[in-house]
This record gives sequence, C-alpha cells and structure tokens, in this order.
Amino acid sequence: LAASSAVAIVARQGGPARPAAATQAPLPPLNSAGYALARPLAITRAVYEFAARHPEITRHVPCYCGCEADGHRNNENCFIGARDASGNVTRWDPHGFSCAICVDVARESMQLYNSGADVDSIRAAIERKWTPHYRTKTPTPPVPPKRR
Repeated sequence: LAASSAVAIVARQGGPARPAAATQAPLPPLNSAGYALARPLAITRAVYEFAARHPEITRHVPCYCGCEADGHRNNENCFIGARDASGNVTRWDPHGFSCAICVDVARESMQLYNSGADVDSIRAAIERKWTPHYRTKTPTPPVPPKRR
C-alpha cells in the first residue's frame, strides 16, 4: 500500500487530504487474491490502509453488516485481524474484501476525516446515515471524553 496513492484517492473523493498517520512499522502485504471484492481494488486498499493508520477513528465507528456475530466490535475489526503490542498491524482481516457495507462505512469515515472532521463528528454522521437503515450494528464503545 502506498500512502501517496491512498491520499490521492481520498483527495479525489472530496475535501483536503490530511497526511496519513505514521505507523512504527511497514504494513503487511494486503493480498486480496481469491476474494470477490465488494468495491474496486483502489478503494479497498485505501480503506484497509486507513483502518491500519487511524485506529483512533475506526475503533469508534460501528459497522452495520452483521459482523458482530463474528465478534467484531467496530469498523476497525472488519479490516484489522491483529496488532502487536506497539499497535502495528500484523494481520489483516479478510472480511472487508467482500463486504460493501464495511468498505462504505470506512470510506465515509475516511472522507470525513480528510475533510477535517473529528472522531465524534465522524461517528455521529455514520450513525445518522446508517442506523435507520439496518437492524444491527457492532457494539462499539462510545468515543472517550476529550482530555482537558
């Protein structure tokens, strides 16, 4: 995943692009071979990278596809299988490859983030849009209060 390509995709989708958050280690290879992608590969790669680099957002955004039955608690879990003790991604979750809802929620979160929205605003916008249309969502914990 090239950070510049993900930022370029986001910039074309609207709003000013923010620089990607730095990770301490390179991301593992993202191998989508054998999966029927729900969205084009460039979008899928961009949302996987966004989830990897911005857990402060995706951990606080619910998913609506029913993946809570698989133990998912938030939209991050649709893309990230494991992180090490330092927070580096060590394994991808393949669920996001074939789930349009997961990708669309993450893509909207990414677009809102890149337009300057904070995590509270992103979650509120996602919930306003998605909750009325779906019977289920992940049991995502609330955004923690801001420290003063």
